[in-house]
Amino acid sequence: MTFAPLLGSGMYQLASQWRAEKAQMDLATNTVGSPAANLFLNLDQERRLTAELQANPRESSREQLAKQRAVTDQTVSAFRPLAALDTSGGQEGLTDAIARTERSLGLLDQQRRAVDAGRSSQQKAFDYYSGVLESDLGVLTALSHTEHAEVNSQAQTLIDLFWVIDMIGREDAVLARGWETGHLTREEYGLVADAAGTKKHLLRSRVIPGLIGNESQYETLMTSKAWETMTALEGRLLTSGSSADSDQVTLRDAAPAWRSSVETVNAQLLQLLSLRLENVSKIGYSHAQQLFVIFISVTAVSLLAFALVIVTSWRLTAILRRRIRHLRMDAQQLQERLPDVVARLERGEDVDVDAEVHVVEPTPDELGELGQALNLASRSAVSTAVRQAEQHRGFQRMLQRIARRTQILIGLQLKKLDELERKHEDPEVLEGLFDLDHLTARLRRYEENLVILGGGQPQRRWRKPVRLLDVLRAGQGEVQDYRRISIDVEGDPWVTERAVGPLVHVLAELMENATTFSKPQTPVEVRAAAVSRGVAVEIEDRGLGMEPEQYAAANTLMKSPPQLDVMTHADDVRLGLYVVARLSASLGLQVEMRSSAFGGTRVIVLLPEPLIVDRPRVEVPSAPDATGPQPHPQETPGEDAQLPTRSRGRAMAYVTAPAVSPDRDDAPPSSDPRPLPQRVRQASLVTELKVPANRGEQTWPVRDQPSRSGATIGAFQRQSRRRRTGDDAFQLRPDGSPEPGTPSTEDR
Repeated sequence: MTFAPLLGSGMYQLASQWRAEKAQMDLATNTVGSPAANLFLNLDQERRLTAELQANPRESSREQLAKQRAVTDQTVSAFRPLAALDTSGGQEGLTDAIARTERSLGLLDQQRRAVDAGRSSQQKAFDYYSGVLESDLGVLTALSHTEHAEVNSQAQTLIDLFWVIDMIGREDAVLARGWETGHLTREEYGLVADAAGTKKHLLRSRVIPGLIGNESQYETLMTSKAWETMTALEGRLLTSGSSADSDQVTLRDAAPAWRSSVETVNAQLLQLLSLRLENVSKIGYSHAQQLFVIFISVTAVSLLAFALVIVTSWRLTAILRRRIRHLRMDAQQLQERLPDVVARLERGEDVDVDAEVHVVEPTPDELGELGQALNLASRSAVSTAVRQAEQHRGFQRMLQRIARRTQILIGLQLKKLDELERKHEDPEVLEGLFDLDHLTARLRRYEENLVILGGGQPQRRWRKPVRLLDVLRAGQGEVQDYRRISIDVEGDPWVTERAVGPLVHVLAELMENATTFSKPQTPVEVRAAAVSRGVAVEIEDRGLGMEPEQYAAANTLMKSPPQLDVMTHADDVRLGLYVVARLSASLGLQVEMRSSAFGGTRVIVLLPEPLIVDRPRVEVPSAPDATGPQPHPQETPGEDAQLPTRSRGRAMAYVTAPAVSPDRDDAPPSSDPRPLPQRVRQASLVTELKVPANRGEQTWPVRDQPSRSGATIGAFQRQSRRRRTGDDAFQLRPDGSPEPGTPSTEDR
């Protein structure tokens, strides 16, 4: 099979080279070369006759020019179709050269009319015809660049002959002006001198040394009588021009001798040009024909060899087909078995490597070695998969073990903070303890993230349903910037006990993302309402949002969370989204992210109907319980009553201390007899979310829905200062507003 591409490549290269050389030779000799050469020769004649007419507008000169123009028009008509010719397979630069010549020929009629009307100067007409001839020489030069090096070398001499003819034509056209006036300007003298020197250099150093074969008869071209006459006239002109001091160079009356010698030399040059063109064509076509013969020969031999290879291969294939078929069946079985092994490993099942690997019986030849290699490959693949699965499970177990130990420490820290909160009454100390309590709750959530990413589940469990509002508040309490979050719940939906812990975790992660990726001053709105398929919770921020591609990627992650290896995603900032996706998949939540109308992100969490329950019926106890909620008393305790004792699970901000009698000496002047508010840990939590209080502690009746807010803490601090300082009156600023720290009407 390797022989076929090599054979095809070699045959293609030979065929391409043969077609390229043949096409280039056709363009150089017939299609483009002949019209371009005829155009060059006729434009050279028209340039000289135009110069003679401008020098002496005789009737004979006009008739000769008219005849020459008619012949030139025929060559122009033959050249113009070349502009539309497809020369993509021809010489490089040929298309551009033809286009330049075509543009120059477009001004030919305009130039002729200007000459006939006397509007064109002699120098302008000379420059125009010389420019067209140079463009045409560009076409001929491009044609000389072929794929064959020998053709290129011989064609270069041909181009030099065209330049020699052009130089003689330039001399002839410039001298045609001076024969009538008997002198030339210095500029015209310079043109003649340059053309004569270029012509002599080309013939002596490039044309004559390059003559071959039957062209050697023209080696005496520069020693012929006509050439000597022409060069003698040029010599006298150059001598008189170099010795003259004026702006004009005098010409002797040698026009007939010049005309005769130039025509003779041009005739000899045209003969040499035709002979060289014939020789170049013969060399080019001969080489192309040789390539064609080689191509046919190589093709025939290659086809025979290819047929022999096919027959030999068929016989070998028939012998080895049966054994290869058995090996293929074994490989297919391995291909089907490996994905099943990997899937079982992902499900946590144990896999026996020896039982899963099917051993191929070895034989003492190359196919036997292939069977042994297949045995090694299958065993290596299964062993590697088992080892990686065991390493992954081991890392997950280690991660969960570390996270569980950290959670134990966090639990001990929460217990210690609870003891300190019950022990201290100083508002500043309590404020610091509350902040530590809040940070510890967040740290507990982060440790649960590690457990979830390690394949485990959060250990927080509830035995009773919980109101959705309390679940949202619990999630809000685990967010650093919780004050920016506003919660609005329509109705009174309740969440089943098995979904409380994971749902709090999911909502906390989403709320923290909303506060983290939005400005500190902007609010985060959380809304919940019943829909046709359950309850929808919307979390909307006013941050920068994400690109549509990022929204699509996040929603895809929510729908199908991958099997995450945290070792490979250590630098991924979306670990929180992985946790949300894992928990949502286990609960059956539908999480979708969209662009918000405020420019931020809007997250919709749909709780399905199985996670929503009716409000449980509350049984009223027959006797007051020290740990249960009590109705708020309608009247204030008596004057001699003591302040209530702090108790777990009761919001002391809603429990009033005894009123101070107005006639007491230490009573501050105030119209508000209410006592200082007191605070109790876990008062803002619903009953199902509280840690049970000690039975031995004294409890006080509270309102149905206590809450610990910033306003209550502020009121507590202001009341404390007022009782310590004994100043109950408003302290006003000069502008009439209350002084900071002075209790307001709302705080009373």
